[in-house]
Amino acid sequence: MNNITHRLENVKRLQAKRWENEDHWDDINDLLIKELEDILSIESENTSALINLGAILCDSGEYENALIVLKRALDLGSEDKNLYTNLAIVMVDMGINPEEYHEYLETAENMRENPLTFKAYFDPHSH
Repeated sequence: MNNITHRLENVKRLQAKRWENEDHWDDINDLLIKELEDILSIESENTSALINLGAILCDSGEYENALIVLKRALDLGSEDKNLYTNLAIVMVDMGINPEEYHEYLETAENMRENPLTFKAYFDPHSH
């Protein structure tokens, strides 16, 4: 296993711990963003890092930045289910017309999740 893969596995584990440590949510998010940006400084086209960074930015309410990062992963050709799901989540959170994000959800139905990526948080009752 290469170093980047190991680092992405650690990012995924740490992001899951945010929910157990909500008092430290912002600190953990800052660590996650720093680590993902560091990975991207080494491998700028690492779509797993881009997808995870987009999810963290979305969870932090930075929807426009999240959309930019996720669309970069899309432009790089990622076929990860979490990418398409996260794009839709960001667009819902931004209040974008449903017709614009339904296509991403339909595409995601036929895809598989990359084990190194994760979904942004989505509360269906808040929309």
